[in-house]
Amino acid sequence: MDFRTLTVEPATRETFAPYGVLVGVDDTVGSRTGQFYGDKVELWSPGGFVSDEQTRLSVARIHARAPQVIWMERHFKHTQTFLPLGGSAFVAVLGAPTDTNQPDPDTVRAFYFDGSSGAQLHLGTWHEFPFPANDTADVVVIIRKETQENLEVVENDEAIGADLEKRNLEARLGFGFAYER
Repeated sequence: MDFRTLTVEPATRETFAPYGVLVGVDDTVGSRTGQFYGDKVELWSPGGFVSDEQTRLSVARIHARAPQVIWMERHFKHTQTFLPLGGSAFVAVLGAPTDTNQPDPDTVRAFYFDGSSGAQLHLGTWHEFPFPANDTADVVVIIRKETQENLEVVENDEAIGADLEKRNLEARLGFGFAYER
């Protein structure tokens, strides 16, 4: 399989904006406080999380694997979210939402998350499951129950469901992506 090389770039609010919202404390924007704890609890609302039903929290330990993207997927009913645990750094390979059943190669980028913030993807953002920046990374994954079930039904090396398109890049584009730091 041929691969196009991506350079990993730091995930910032600006660079990540076409793909989603960073989830984390941001001292550059205002926080709010509640009635009960005053300034002892600060709250930020990083983005409009979307899910229509049966949303689940999962914890994933991601083990090192080749930095190659063979599949990319997207979701239509929820804004999938990855939150690092214990400062786990990870790399996310993402493509902007499209009107077709495959990612636009010109929008595919690789982002480095240093473990201080997570990623909430826009509806329809193409992505591969994150890669650990080191040997392993622990992340909380917010995903719909239906999507997890759809990922279990594989046909022709792809998975399709009401909230899921997981496409084989070689079959769709003739190549995959690889990243280097």
